[in-house]
Amino acid sequence: MLEINNISYVADNKHILENISFAVGKGELMMVSGPSGSGKSTLLRIIGDQLSPTSGDIRFNGRNILEYRPEEYRQRVSYVFQTPTLFMHTVIEDLEFPYRIREMEPDLERIRELLPEVGLTEDILTKESRVISGGEKQRVALLRSLLISPDILLLDEVTASLDKENARMIEDTVRKLSERGITVIWVTHDQDQLGLSDRVLMIREGKVVESLA
Repeated sequence: MLEINNISYVADNKHILENISFAVGKGELMMVSGPSGSGKSTLLRIIGDQLSPTSGDIRFNGRNILEYRPEEYRQRVSYVFQTPTLFMHTVIEDLEFPYRIREMEPDLERIRELLPEVGLTEDILTKESRVISGGEKQRVALLRSLLISPDILLLDEVTASLDKENARMIEDTVRKLSERGITVIWVTHDQDQLGLSDRVLMIREGKVVESLA
């Protein structure tokens, strides 16, 4: 489904990534791990079309991602950041946002249907986005990324600031999504999470040093 071919990234004359190559299949859950500053989040941002690589290319379903319109690619490859950003007044407005920017009528039935998938109940919909807990914000952000069904889900340290209970809930949800055919690439520092994956890609100083099945 996704091929990363000799991706390199240079910033301020420093090599952040060097010749990264790997492929990920449909429904695979791959963890990306390694020391801080090794280039993991940069790699995820490049895959998510948030940054352009200095060299190399990415192929999605056999096509170079440059052949896709940016909005088309980002609809199919969804990115959830480490710090969730809810920018509307209420939770329901945040969840309607993916539809609004595509000039689509919000699918309230789908929103309600997916709430239990991320451990949320309907009463959260009318709450102000700024007052809900960090764990709730992360789950709302995850739900928002799933409403326009992605093929690939990119997760950047999404449980780093959560307590164990909320982290386990996110882990369970992501594992279920993978089992249903969504490909997941998850950047994490949590060594305990590596056991959830089908494969672990270890990166150090911008290079792949190990790929474990």
